[in-house]
Amino acid sequence: MTDQLRMTGQSPAGVEGRAFSVESNGLNVIDDVDRKGTPRQLFWPWFGANVSVLGLSYGAFALGFGISFWQAVIAGVLGIVFSFLLCGLIALAGKRGSAPTLVLSRAAFGVRGNKLPSLVSWLLTVGWETVLTILATLATATVFERLGWGGGDITKVIALVVVGTLTVACGVLGFDLIMRAQTVITIITGVLTVVYIALVADQVHWSAVTALPSGSSQAVLGALVFLMTGFGLGWVNAAADYSRYLPRTSSSRGVVGWTTFGSSIAPVVLLAFGLLLAGSSKDLNTAIAGDPIGALAEALPTWFLVPFVIVAVLGLVGGAVLDIYSSGLALLSVGLPAPRYVAAFIDGIVMIAGTVYVVFFSSDNFLAQFQGFLITLGVPVAAWCGIMLADIASRRRDYAEAELFDPRGRYGDVKLLPIATLVIATAIGWGLVTNALASWLTWQGYLLGPLGLGGKEGAWAFANLGVLFALVLGFLVQYFVARPQVRAQEATA
Repeated sequence: MTDQLRMTGQSPAGVEGRAFSVESNGLNVIDDVDRKGTPRQLFWPWFGANVSVLGLSYGAFALGFGISFWQAVIAGVLGIVFSFLLCGLIALAGKRGSAPTLVLSRAAFGVRGNKLPSLVSWLLTVGWETVLTILATLATATVFERLGWGGGDITKVIALVVVGTLTVACGVLGFDLIMRAQTVITIITGVLTVVYIALVADQVHWSAVTALPSGSSQAVLGALVFLMTGFGLGWVNAAADYSRYLPRTSSSRGVVGWTTFGSSIAPVVLLAFGLLLAGSSKDLNTAIAGDPIGALAEALPTWFLVPFVIVAVLGLVGGAVLDIYSSGLALLSVGLPAPRYVAAFIDGIVMIAGTVYVVFFSSDNFLAQFQGFLITLGVPVAAWCGIMLADIASRRRDYAEAELFDPRGRYGDVKLLPIATLVIATAIGWGLVTNALASWLTWQGYLLGPLGLGGKEGAWAFANLGVLFALVLGFLVQYFVARPQVRAQEATA
């Protein structure tokens, strides 16, 4: 908590007052006098947002690609660390520009041209916060049913009200409350997650885990890319939203390092243990597909079920809180003429409506829909990420902050090259991914046959090549073609 106080530059009483007042900052540049702290404080929000027991369920998701334990470990470590490294690199823009991620993106796309990636970002973040709320609601109902305390619609409604209230309140009140809440969430979920692992460790059967057959290299690649989209690529569009509060003199290595370390350490550990659990039990592996959190409670003693609900809900809320804050900023960047807290409240309504629909009317085959959501939006987000990384790498000076809001300024109004790159990379990328179990996505994969990759049933069908292609294409085009424009921008007085 001392680190948190330093970051806000307040006394304990001052932070208390600010935490429970509505933050006035929106898309604006953070004034230098309000920029406090050091890069190590970035550990708290990123660790708190990713220390969720959902990370255990990703073990079953990874094994669903038909790969062995060691293949899944390699895919997991590489996919998680690399994808969060992308977040760390984009977080540099926040330190250099003092503005939200989707405002800094205007330097590459133009002030109004940036509305397209802002819309994609909003869909991703509001989708993620909805998914996390759905999981928290389903998990609570599952555990309460086992305890004999209900588990039906009434339990789900109560769980939704609690989770929705916590998430929306933090999103509306803003940064100071989020930083305080993430510290509490980090401590509680960290301790209870360790207890959970200790209680179910005897459910691990090493012989069953090591007996899992190896999969093809295409399957390993597919798992790696899926884990990238499920972890770091789901956060890249919000990576600078918190580093923008740091002083300009903050260490760039520190910003990258603490963002990457804080966000990836818990998922790596949780994924590894989740692989051990899922690899030890086919029944658990199958159950996770229907209820990714609630299924993890089956092996627990009754006395720990209530603490498990607490750790599950808080971990999911930790992620949803960061999402709703950033989704509100993305909605403003799209063009909503309203204060930040109004945008966050609107996103909260969308989140609750989406949760109600899935939980009460369409909860079947949740995993397939979830995977389809991640991969489908993962393609355009990867393309944007590549463009944004190239733009950051091309710059040698801080942003001209005032001109990020002026279509007549050096960053321009609508830049056709990055917009065309984003659209083309997405169109090609969707042709190189498949989501056969999600009925609304069967149209994808249309390039796998023409390019000689075996079609939608071939070896490359589930390798998720489209995500990597979009990331690389976005970076290469922006770095080598648009770099002279960046030089011209920085030469402007």
